Amino acid sequence: MKKSRRRFLFIIIPLILIIGFIALLSRGGKSKDIDTVKVEKRVIVKKALAVGSIEPMKEIAVKSKISGVVGKLFADVGEFVHEGDILLEVRPNPTPLEIVQTKRNVEKQRIILETLRHQLKRNMELKEKKLISDHDFELLKRDYEEAELNYKQALEQLELIETGKVRIADKDIETVVKSPITGYVLEKSVNEGDPVVPLTSYQAGTELMRIADMRKLIFKGTVDEIDVGKIREGMRAELDIGALPDKKVTGHVSLISLKAKREGNRTVFPIEIIIDETMDAVLRAGFSANANIIIEKSDSVLSIPERVVTFRNDSAFVRVPVEGGEFDEKYIVTGISDAIYIEVVSGLKEGDVVLEKEVKEIK
Repeated sequence: MKKSRRRFLFIIIPLILIIGFIALLSRGGKSKDIDTVKVEKRVIVKKALAVGSIEPMKEIAVKSKISGVVGKLFADVGEFVHEGDILLEVRPNPTPLEIVQTKRNVEKQRIILETLRHQLKRNMELKEKKLISDHDFELLKRDYEEAELNYKQALEQLELIETGKVRIADKDIETVVKSPITGYVLEKSVNEGDPVVPLTSYQAGTELMRIADMRKLIFKGTVDEIDVGKIREGMRAELDIGALPDKKVTGHVSLISLKAKREGNRTVFPIEIIIDETMDAVLRAGFSANANIIIEKSDSVLSIPERVVTFRNDSAFVRVPVEGGEFDEKYIVTGISDAIYIEVVSGLKEGDVVLEKEVKEIK
C-alpha cells in the first residue's frame, strides 16, 4: 500500500508542477520577464543606399591619328602630365608596298605638274597675242596651281613615312602623341614596338593610354527602384569607402538616370554623386563604395526601436506596462524611420517605458 501511494505521489506531483508552469506561461496580458525600452530623443536620418565605385569625372582614352609602331614612351602609369606633354612617339612602319605607292605618287604628281607648266607657258604667249580667251587661261592657271599643291602634298607624305616628321606651313608635324588634358596616367595599353592603328572616321584606333583628372571625382552607382522616387538632385550623400573605413567622404547627387537597368533580378537606376569633401583622403579610381543619400533628417526627436512597434491597418501600436504586471496596447503616431529607430510624433513622452515584443517559440 505504501509503495502504491509513493508511486502515485511520484507521478502526480511532477504533473501538477508542469501544468502550473504551462498555465503561468499562457497567462495573457502579463509583462513579467519581458524586456522594456525607454522613449528617448535622438537624431534619425532616413537614407537611400546606392552601390557603386569612385570614378574620375574626366577620363580620356589617348589614341593616335597616324599608323606605325610605338617608338619611345615618355610617360608611365601613375605619372602626372600636363596638357601638351609628349606621351609617346609613333614611329612610321610603312610596308614596302606603301613606300612604292607613295614614291610612284610623287613621280606621277611631278609629271602632271611639269606638263601643266609647259602648257601654261605656251598659253601665256598665246594670251599676249590674244589667241585664247582670258577664261581659258584662268582655268589652265587654276589647274597648274592645284597640281603644285598635289605635288607638294605627295612629297610631304613621303617625308613623313620615311622620317616620321615634316614641316608644313612653318609648323612641325611629328609622329608624337601629346596629352589632351592635365592629369594622371591611369593605364598604359601599349609597349615599345607594339603596332598602332590610327583613329579615323571609320575605325576606333588603338587605345594607347588613359588619362584622368583626379582632382574632380564622382561616385557612379545604382539605387534600387524602391528608393529612386525619394531622391532628387542636390541631396547630400555620405560615402563609405571600403579601402578607407576611417575617412568621411561627402558629396551631392548630380544625376539620376531616367532609364532603369536590370542587375540580376533587381531593377536599379544609375546615379552620379559629385564628391565635395574628402577629408584629405587619397581616392583612387575604381574604389568600391556605398553612398548613403540623406532623404530626410530629424534632430532630437522622440524615438523608439522600430521592432517594438506593431503596425496594423495603417496604424501603429505599442505595449506599455500597467499596474499588476499587466500591459495595455497604446496607439501612437509615428514619423520618419531609419529602419532601426522610428520617430514618435504623439502618444508617448520622453522617459516612458515600452515593452519589447514577446519572442514566439518556434515549434
